[in-house]
Amino acid sequence: MATADWVITGDIVTMDAERTIVAGGAVAVTGNTIAAVGKADDIRQQFPDSPERGSPGSLVTPGFVNAHQHLTADRLVASAIPDDLPPGAAIFEWIVPVHEHVTGDDDELAATLGLIEAVTNGITTTIDAGTVAHPDRVAQAMAAVGVRGAIGRWGSDADGLPQSGPVDEVIDAQRDLLERYPPGGLVDASVTLVGHDLMSDDLVVAAADLARPTGRRLSFHLSPTPNDAASYLERTGHRPLVHLDRLGVLGPNVLVGHAVHIDDAELEALVATGTAVASCPWAYLRLGQGLTERFAHLDLWRRDGRLALGCDTENAGDAIDGLRAAALFAGLAKDTSADPTAFGAHHAFELLTIAGAEAVGMADRIGSLEAGKAADIVVIDRSGIQWQPPSPDPILQLVWASGGRSVTDVLVDGHLVVADGRCTTVDVDSRQAEARLAARSLIERSGIQPRSLWPLR
Repeated sequence: MATADWVITGDIVTMDAERTIVAGGAVAVTGNTIAAVGKADDIRQQFPDSPERGSPGSLVTPGFVNAHQHLTADRLVASAIPDDLPPGAAIFEWIVPVHEHVTGDDDELAATLGLIEAVTNGITTTIDAGTVAHPDRVAQAMAAVGVRGAIGRWGSDADGLPQSGPVDEVIDAQRDLLERYPPGGLVDASVTLVGHDLMSDDLVVAAADLARPTGRRLSFHLSPTPNDAASYLERTGHRPLVHLDRLGVLGPNVLVGHAVHIDDAELEALVATGTAVASCPWAYLRLGQGLTERFAHLDLWRRDGRLALGCDTENAGDAIDGLRAAALFAGLAKDTSADPTAFGAHHAFELLTIAGAEAVGMADRIGSLEAGKAADIVVIDRSGIQWQPPSPDPILQLVWASGGRSVTDVLVDGHLVVADGRCTTVDVDSRQAEARLAARSLIERSGIQPRSLWPLR
């Protein structure tokens, strides 16, 4: 017999190969690792006198994976960019001016707030979709909050973008970040490009050559709208993913953000190369990007393609809530296919956990509650009215009726970072006060003019 650092009790959604749910179960945690999963009485007998979290009424799940999240700048102007702008205006009239004036302190503060929201909603792993200027400050925020993730430096050799430069300079900056954040830690680094048609062939090939030999992730944005396809066709004669496949860029270590407007040949390239896609459904609906014209992500899933969910930014998706994204994805899959049998809550929850972990290359460590894996664990309170009466299928109720608001406790790598719904690692109140001051300053410096559509009197 031994004492565990934690025993987490409730109905355990393991997400193992059989998708076993252990009713009246427990997870024992020693150090940063799951030591055992089983019936609560058996776990208590094996690990007596261990501190406990959860309750017989709790639902216990693996930590959620957010495969595409911008952690800087946007947070300080959260939900401030109008939702009725023409395509491209949100980027070039709002986000670019903001990023031209953001400081390292701003980036760390914004990332801290975003990660607190994420982890209190059960997201334990966040893949940064690209930090323009201060990736180290994002890494500091991840360390302070105590979450798992990957940072990325915004890479581009296009004219007119902040921090863009020649290919050699961009690749040197990417290499430097990889060396300073090696694999194996709670926070590592990805080779990260802006993407779209804002990367030359030379740059994307060099980035792939940097990432592939060491197995590091290569990520970039592509085709959230039809614009990228039009640009690539004009420049190369091929659609984006076909062109990148011909260059030898795609592969199992590649994570493409969006890939909404793709055709059958591009879908085939994704499947054949094992390239993963991060789908951010709320962003596409918030920005009106035409996702429902053809829900290609459902086609990718049907062909056993690699797929994960993301929440994107606080002005394109806005809420950093993985369960909210999972419910929307499931609803879109049913409705766009006009087939309620096509996809459901259980499939969406897989994308948020074990399938999402596999898509970002981390399924050996996270995504399921199994002995030997990292202790990234979410405890969900089922005493609220949205859980009454309890469903015999907790995943249906979790995805369709619940959300991040039901999360009470979160462990990341064995450390209790959320207890009773509150972040334990950061003084949230002081950070919120700082954010209000920093937001006003950043808005003044950048010259943007957020306003209420309806008069405030």
